[in-house]
Amino acid sequence: MGLATAWLAAGVWTQGVAAAEREKPFCDSELIFPLEHWHNHASCIVETPKGDLLVCWFHGSGERTADDVKIEGARKRRGASAWSQRFTMADTPEYPDTNCAMFIDPQGRLWLLWPTILDNRWETSLMKYRIASDYHRAGPPKWKVNEVLHVTPGPEFETAVTNFIAHAESSGDLTRLGDERRERVAAWLASLRTQAADKLKRRLGWMTRAHPFVLDGQRLIVPLYSDGFSFSLMAITDDWGQTWHPSTPLIAGGNIQPSIVRRKDGSLYTLMRDNGPPPKRLHQSESRDRGETWAPVTDSDLPNPGSGAEITSLRNGHWMLISNDSERARNSLAVQISDDEGKTWKWKRHLEFDEPGSEAGSFHYPSIIQAKDGSLHASYSYHLAKKNLPKDAEGHVVAKSIKHAHFNEAWVRQGELDLIPK
Repeated sequence: MGLATAWLAAGVWTQGVAAAEREKPFCDSELIFPLEHWHNHASCIVETPKGDLLVCWFHGSGERTADDVKIEGARKRRGASAWSQRFTMADTPEYPDTNCAMFIDPQGRLWLLWPTILDNRWETSLMKYRIASDYHRAGPPKWKVNEVLHVTPGPEFETAVTNFIAHAESSGDLTRLGDERRERVAAWLASLRTQAADKLKRRLGWMTRAHPFVLDGQRLIVPLYSDGFSFSLMAITDDWGQTWHPSTPLIAGGNIQPSIVRRKDGSLYTLMRDNGPPPKRLHQSESRDRGETWAPVTDSDLPNPGSGAEITSLRNGHWMLISNDSERARNSLAVQISDDEGKTWKWKRHLEFDEPGSEAGSFHYPSIIQAKDGSLHASYSYHLAKKNLPKDAEGHVVAKSIKHAHFNEAWVRQGELDLIPK
């Protein structure tokens, strides 16, 4: 970067920060559809080129036991005050469709990516994707591309897992654990060894969660994770899905559901849900070769109760994180801002908070974007505790929906004054 270009970039960044500081704080929110007894979960939000919002999520009786689970969506027109009626985005007959993610590619096309669960177990998931150019009309997009995303880890995958196991067994860490925990860890390592040597287990079980990441307008990186392996992987394409190849695996003790952001120096940084033992923190890693290989996974300082989080870079250079900000439960959902690329998180504000306990709600699996006007949009699972809630005509407790929140950086920077109404 030349000196003049650097000065220009610095000036644009400074103006962006100043503009954010001058904004009037606001935060509005609403349920996308009324509370109901059906399981509605794992949403993703995007803004279309015309300024509309699209949200998708999965809906059904429960993906672990039922086959009626499908991907639904809803649209909020630019300037509208209400969301459209729900419509089906994907529905594989007799199979659960779950954990959907969306993005708009540089050609203006809408992508939907999701796993179909073959046997009601996460480790049997098969990744799929759809692409549509016609998605501005009312109702569901008109899909032109319907493909399986074949995740094909090669011999280096098994080598990386074997090396991780060898390090864990020789480091002495196992000897410092209690007998019961040491047995659990040893069993998990043995399972990893068996799965990594099995071609089918290497290729099945990968799932989406957070937004895919477009690098330099040319490379698509789809963050994936496996509940079977309990770690993460990136699916990469440089020709918009004609061919795919995997990154090296990001291996640790339960690091799943990665979300990617890019640093000013060009390197990539990811935060991941902590599915491992306490102390529970968001896991982190970095890549300095465009997502091909990733540094050893470490703990960040950010608490995580074993739930999804998403990180994004704002146009003024700040980073925005949305997550459950405790180690214990999903009753607290917060947004945080960093002005030093995640070294510190100076501003935090809660979108949702219930006092911990048996009657606390669960507000989780968030998705976040910055709109063209600079404001922020989030969607997340909104699940109330089932005690003392109304019932529908069939006697089912109505407790679940997907919620949308619209706010700006100034609202977050204002600090914790109150909680937005539910």
